[in-house]
Amino acid sequence: MKKYTQLSQDERYEIYATLKSKSSIATLARELGRSRSTIYRELKRNTGQRGYRAQQAAKFASQRRYRPSSSMTAFAFAYIDYLIGLDWSPEQISGALTQRGWLDVPSHEWIYQYIYQDKSKGGKLYLHLRLQKKYRKRGYKNTDRRGQIIDKTSIHCRDQVIDQRQRLGDFEGDTVIGKHHKGALLTLVDRKSLYVHIVHLGPTRASSQTITCALDRLQMSHAYSVTFDNGKEFSEHKRITDAGIETYFADPYKSIQRARNENTNGLIRQYLPKSSSFDDVSNEQIEQIEFALNHRPRKTLGWYTPSEVMAGFYTVALAA
Repeated sequence: MKKYTQLSQDERYEIYATLKSKSSIATLARELGRSRSTIYRELKRNTGQRGYRAQQAAKFASQRRYRPSSSMTAFAFAYIDYLIGLDWSPEQISGALTQRGWLDVPSHEWIYQYIYQDKSKGGKLYLHLRLQKKYRKRGYKNTDRRGQIIDKTSIHCRDQVIDQRQRLGDFEGDTVIGKHHKGALLTLVDRKSLYVHIVHLGPTRASSQTITCALDRLQMSHAYSVTFDNGKEFSEHKRITDAGIETYFADPYKSIQRARNENTNGLIRQYLPKSSSFDDVSNEQIEQIEFALNHRPRKTLGWYTPSEVMAGFYTVALAA
């Protein structure tokens, strides 16, 4: 059976021209390769008070697409408000509800429209949308100026099972730095589940403290390996290796090699922008951020949450 596709704007202009020339609908349907019922449905649904006009018809169709189903209940609206309040994106809300078997799930486009309509009425839902602010990377020469880390193993020596994210327990590690380089967070992200551990390092990034915190979380998670960036705070990595956890280091200034960690650090910035000082950030706040990220559905996990995948409730086919 041929899959139905929406009428294009060019087709709507063809319909408009046909009506003006008083040609038959049957002839037009043949020329467009559409059924007559499709043309009649278009005329019935998208004709205005002054007749059928192509641009107006497209506007009517768009408005209908963003309109919620009449079967949406007050509970459904309240629940969508609740999920927006958890900082879920419209795409995450639509995808997760569909994956969990909801009927008549609104599209992410409709949810965006709903949020902006709420804003026009003085609502605050829009404050939970993530701002896509892009930070320009500084250019670096090929020379690594951050100091050399002794006895490190290159990321290129990792086993295939790590690269293919076939198991839980292979982590990526990094630090997020506070304003004026005061204070730091240690972030450890499981490569398969995207589950993140966040540890407040306080005012210092001493290697001894960083590695102690990392080792504690990695052992708690029964980790097999961890891949760090080249920050000197990871210079005492041998303590982790001696504990039976393989350690690897990405190439200098190749953040794409730790894409999941970099992406997670960006999500943390939603709560702690670059202008934030970490001096007054409490452990309770860090735990709340960690909980929020680990219970937020991800597209690459088939709209499951990192906590669901980490707990082994679901087996997912991971996107690259």
